[in-house]
Amino acid sequence: MAASVREKQTAALKRMLNFNAPPLKNTAAEPVWKVLIYDRFGQDIISPLLSVKELRDMGITLHLLLHSDRDPIPDVPAVYFVMPTEENVDRICQDLRNQLYESYYLNFISAISRSKLEDIASAALAANAVNQVTKVFDQYLNFITLEDDMFILCNQNKEHISYHAINKPDIMDTDMEGIMDTIVDSLFCFFVTLGAVPIIRCPRGNAAEMVAVKLDKKLRENLRDARNSLFTGDTMGSGQFSFQRPLFVLADRNLDLATPLHHTWTYQALIHDVLDFHLNRVSVEESQGSEASPAGARPKKKNKKSYDLTAADKFWQKHKGSPFPEVAEAVQEELDTYRAQEDEVKRLKSIMGLEGEDDGAISMLSDNTAKLTSAVSSLPELLEKKRLIDLHTNVATAVLDHIKSRKLDVYFEYEEKLMSKSTLDKSLLDIISDPDAGTAEDKMRLFLIYYITSQQPPSEADLEQYKKALVDASCDLSPLNYIKQWKAFTKMAATPANYGSSGVKPMGLFSRVMNTGSQFVMEGVKNLVLKQHNLPVTRILDNLMEMKSNPETDDYRYFDPKMLRGSESSIPRNKNPFQEAIVFVVGGGNYIEYQNLVDYTKAKQGKRVLYGCSELFNAAQFIKQLSLLGQK
Repeated sequence: MAASVREKQTAALKRMLNFNAPPLKNTAAEPVWKVLIYDRFGQDIISPLLSVKELRDMGITLHLLLHSDRDPIPDVPAVYFVMPTEENVDRICQDLRNQLYESYYLNFISAISRSKLEDIASAALAANAVNQVTKVFDQYLNFITLEDDMFILCNQNKEHISYHAINKPDIMDTDMEGIMDTIVDSLFCFFVTLGAVPIIRCPRGNAAEMVAVKLDKKLRENLRDARNSLFTGDTMGSGQFSFQRPLFVLADRNLDLATPLHHTWTYQALIHDVLDFHLNRVSVEESQGSEASPAGARPKKKNKKSYDLTAADKFWQKHKGSPFPEVAEAVQEELDTYRAQEDEVKRLKSIMGLEGEDDGAISMLSDNTAKLTSAVSSLPELLEKKRLIDLHTNVATAVLDHIKSRKLDVYFEYEEKLMSKSTLDKSLLDIISDPDAGTAEDKMRLFLIYYITSQQPPSEADLEQYKKALVDASCDLSPLNYIKQWKAFTKMAATPANYGSSGVKPMGLFSRVMNTGSQFVMEGVKNLVLKQHNLPVTRILDNLMEMKSNPETDDYRYFDPKMLRGSESSIPRNKNPFQEAIVFVVGGGNYIEYQNLVDYTKAKQGKRVLYGCSELFNAAQFIKQLSLLGQK
């Protein structure tokens, strides 16, 4: 299979750091030492892909933010990686005037306008630094890759393109145009990096359609302009889609508001839901040792510790989509094997009498020496393993605390039943009015899912009763106001989304984890196992990718930027199923949908699906946006 988008974006960054020449293969030569100057946008793009060590290997001795006080380093070349904004351009001109560096390689994250280029040129002339501005490049890298098969548009200023921004009732047309242009600019960068012109499908009459129309136009214009097209020649041949183009499905968040509120049960999605998980880095509050502080002393400040969950972390790659109980067992297993290996090293040491024997004894043990040598050479590996085990033990313990204190397993199971319309074993009111079950936010999420997925909304009398219970649990009701309007509006437009017949089977209690030796005390947490079912986004993708006829997707619009005349049609030109697809949710996405698509792709031989969204939010952040909309 050809390179993933993560590999392509990483390769593009490495080329940029090597002064836009392909990185040299022979690593014997010293790299050219240089400084990297980025803005916050550039930082967010680089940090999930390249570690500080990798930057150093590329010759980056120093990486600084553009808008910080920087000392002149006159004999060093500087690579800039910034957005082409007014303030950034001004700051670059100022650097030229102050003659901070030996030479300047300016790389813009997305295309820079002619007028701003002229500003830089005149500043360079005035500062007599024209020869020092060595290269200016548009990198078309204005998106952030988080996984091999997942990307988001931006992390800075994401409130400008959030669900709230798109769905504000009082939004001006000009603002909406601006939001759509921002989204399209990033998507255009994404396809340039991928080296492919997609076939675009989208529903009618919402934000997704506006994005599709603009993206089609932008791709079409670029393909027309043969001299400067970004999709011709060498890039296309090496692209992964040289013979078949990908399908690009634009979906709108409004087609499924239940999933972003759903409590989840897989490892990665749980971390995102209950901990602070951001651009592949998770922060966990470490509880201090339980020794009692002397009376009257200030309570100890909790330490925040952050961990990077990277592609190199084998355990993470293997288990990020597993149900939590399986993860707990796997961590325990890893820990046991690690301890066994560690004991082996200790045992060898003691056999060899290294505990203070004279040298004579050692020479007799030559056969053991070989053993020890191999044990010692595997030490770095062991230490790395230990680091990862500690990391996952801490993260999983933190997640488990939330599951236990908020009864998240109960919520998860109940919501799955609501979403699949199966019979419920206890009333919704009981859970809402149970003071031990979850936070106010958990209750609100549960009720909103019930409200969104119910065929007919509850009667006024029932609703009042629920509202009272929610207010008693100190919930903020403004999200409900918005969901009510939304539901009334979508009822006119379409049928409620169908969530497939998902089932959750409680298995017997945790067998191995319940042993006394385990790190994880799982008492009272249900061991739930998931049955694969397709969420609405996955179902739409399946219809369009496999060319199935389905009333849900039959009137989706069809755009092909390569056709000479844009034709208004829903009739697909090609009838073959697609091998590769990108799903993009306008208005924000989450790890639950991502995981659902990953599971769907696993079942299909030779297919690839990428998931993208305008921003990545967890339920808490989404509820915040809903309540802002509900207060209007």
